[in-house]
Amino acid sequence: MRAFKKPVTLGLIVGSRLFFNGAPALAAREQAIAQFEKLGIAVKTLPADATENGAVQSRKDASLYGDFFRAHRDQVDGLVILLPNFGDEIAIAECVSRAALDVPILLQASNDEIDKVDVHQRRDAFCGKISVTNNFYQYGIRFTDTSLHTLDVDGETFGDDVSRFAAVCRTVRGLKNARIGAIGARTSPFHTMRYSEKLLQGSGITVVTVDLSEIIASASAISEADRDVKAKLDEIFAYGSIPKTIKRDNIVKQACFSIAVDRWIAENDCDASSIQCWRSLQDNFGCASCLSMSMMGEKLMPSACEVDVMGAVSMYALALASKAPPAILDWNNNYGSERDKCVCTHCGNFPKSFIGDTPEISNLDVLGEVIGREKCFGAVKGKVKSGPMTFFRLSTDDRHGAIKAYVGEGAFTDDPFPMDGGIAVTTVPNLRGLLRFISYNGFEHHVAMVRGRHAAIVEEAIVNYLDWPLYRHERPELATPILVR
Repeated sequence: MRAFKKPVTLGLIVGSRLFFNGAPALAAREQAIAQFEKLGIAVKTLPADATENGAVQSRKDASLYGDFFRAHRDQVDGLVILLPNFGDEIAIAECVSRAALDVPILLQASNDEIDKVDVHQRRDAFCGKISVTNNFYQYGIRFTDTSLHTLDVDGETFGDDVSRFAAVCRTVRGLKNARIGAIGARTSPFHTMRYSEKLLQGSGITVVTVDLSEIIASASAISEADRDVKAKLDEIFAYGSIPKTIKRDNIVKQACFSIAVDRWIAENDCDASSIQCWRSLQDNFGCASCLSMSMMGEKLMPSACEVDVMGAVSMYALALASKAPPAILDWNNNYGSERDKCVCTHCGNFPKSFIGDTPEISNLDVLGEVIGREKCFGAVKGKVKSGPMTFFRLSTDDRHGAIKAYVGEGAFTDDPFPMDGGIAVTTVPNLRGLLRFISYNGFEHHVAMVRGRHAAIVEEAIVNYLDWPLYRHERPELATPILVR
């Protein structure tokens, strides 16, 4: 929850050129601050009277603003640069370079009005923006462009751009400092869940490990009289419908396990987690882990099963981009002869709001048949309701020393599918192309999904600011190449 408790703070720079009318610079500043306030985004900038027209238009101004942002680097998640006129491209580039924030940058340029292009009113920001981007390229400064080359600061389009940009900043900030819990050892046959902890650390992502026996011991030491148990039981009973055939003792076990996991995650400052969900937990403690993972995901602290650390990072990225609970699923079944549809499923770890309805909480089906249902309470079951969705997967490619990814958008459908557990019937344009890409590039069968359309945010964060190669599925011409060679 660390990334969601701290609001996004954007630094504001207004660029201007000395011989242009300075009034638009002051107006753009006020309009941008009003947009930030409307969106609930904090702003960091110098007072308007710190420089002429509140703008950066000289080397002296660049030093002043650069030093200001450098002094507040721990508070600034991204920079918004406004060009109400042509701007001083050198001053802007030097300001960003001097600040050395290493955060995303949104670059805006204002519209000219056709009847106001005389020497006293013209802006020329259309051209000035290209000059700024040329210098950014020379300085090695990355930036995010607005939807249109020029647009009004007080317009709806710019407000939408700022909202998306804030999500990009939150995603970059969260991933650069993420702490991922790995609870338990990878189940031996699951080679697909192997990953490179060192590659993750190189990108700022720390994996914190714990033996499952420690969590089981912690859960076993929790008495039903513990005040946290009553609170957790209340939370469980409010979370879904539990069949009357389920014994209370089994529900208490699940509550104790959840509390033990919650405490360990809090102690270790983890943002997301992955759990050895079978079958040691069932054999040695007597419950499933799915409900615990589902409830954490509902609180934007996603948890992946089968110690899928990369799945947990993928889920966390979607949570950061969307502020909605993600889930981890298998690309699992074809849907008859409809080649753009498939069934994505898992035993029972989907967050409640990801499903979109009140789930049933009962026993694992497949594992319950093998080892006994009495050991398997805690599966969250339900069919995912229809609506747009985003899918995403990160993987560490040890053979090439890279973190790689794919992302795309599709939809959940209302099509029936009579399978137990968590079921999501999905449709993805050119699904065959996507599956070929996944197969040729050695990606895992697990995929993270979230409701809504957030692929553009994920792509911008991953490619532009984190330097991870990514395939965006909406470009079908890229459906078969190898991503990393």
